[in-house]
Amino acid sequence: MKKLFLMAVMALATVSSFAQHAVGTFTIQPKVGLNLANVTKGDGDIRVGAVAGAEFEYQVSDIFSLSAGALYSMQGCKGEVNVEGFDVDATVKLDYINIPILANVYVAKGLAVKLGIQPGFNVTSKVSAENGGTKVSTELDGIESVDFSIPVGLSYEINNFVIDARYNLGVSKIMDGSDSKNSVFQFTLGYKFAL
Repeated sequence: MKKLFLMAVMALATVSSFAQHAVGTFTIQPKVGLNLANVTKGDGDIRVGAVAGAEFEYQVSDIFSLSAGALYSMQGCKGEVNVEGFDVDATVKLDYINIPILANVYVAKGLAVKLGIQPGFNVTSKVSAENGGTKVSTELDGIESVDFSIPVGLSYEINNFVIDARYNLGVSKIMDGSDSKNSVFQFTLGYKFAL
């Protein structure tokens, strides 16, 4: 009898630690993480940057929720540029305030598949380079002020901690006269608070 009781308690503890939030509730999730960003139609390398912000979530049903948030996202790329006849390493910094609006489908306890739209607003657009110990930074002209992407990802929640992995597929051009779009892999850790 003791073994049966102990097994029942352990099973309930496991279920409660993986349970979704109650239907009709709101949560807020501050989050911080890492971007692996690049741009399409180029030969640039990945720019590693930070991402931070918060997302609100409304639990529509046991398996479906809607979320929206605001994230500061460091994007762009790294690569070589030619300055006065010299090839120098440069970093293209394209930082945005992104507004992810997502549908979340819980395929298992705590495990959600995410898909949505994400408008972004450019707040930094510059290129930084170093040549012979001299650092140069200049603003980029022609960068579009609004960016659109499609975020697709997975998240896993345990005890209100949320690990989230997304790919943000750029659908709008980042600048005039170029077909390049943003391409960002994003990994975050957050914590959900009930409202």
